[in-house]
Amino acid sequence: MIHLRVPGALRYRDLAVRAVGAACKLVGAGEESPRARGDRTFDHHVISAFSEAFNNAAEHAYQDRPVGEVDIELDIATDEITIRVSDHGASFDPDAVPSPDLDALPESGLGLFITRSFMDEVDYRPGSNGAPNVLTMRKRLRDDEP
Repeated sequence: MIHLRVPGALRYRDLAVRAVGAACKLVGAGEESPRARGDRTFDHHVISAFSEAFNNAAEHAYQDRPVGEVDIELDIATDEITIRVSDHGASFDPDAVPSPDLDALPESGLGLFITRSFMDEVDYRPGSNGAPNVLTMRKRLRDDEP
């Protein structure tokens, strides 16, 4: 398990994304792995989903509040990665977020859609009574996705 704690501000996003990108390279690593051929579709999906999750924590959870911390846990296995993003900002109901109209090319509202599209599992638990909001995302490495 890898733990990273950064301020929940967009200026720290690149640092957090780099950590997630490095962790992705550990999934399915090995000289005999098909990932050694250089296709990074898995990495791109995970990094895109995480970037959107971090953006949401920084832009929405701490909106109109003092910047708090974002805790990131990376659980790496041979064939999957699980990422937990925790914050103590405002919570939300992901089921109340409408699907974007992709034909209209919206400028916002795509974060949750991208996260759900690129990850195999996405679970959000709103915090209460001092407990943090926790977004858990899991992506499995597939044979067709080296």
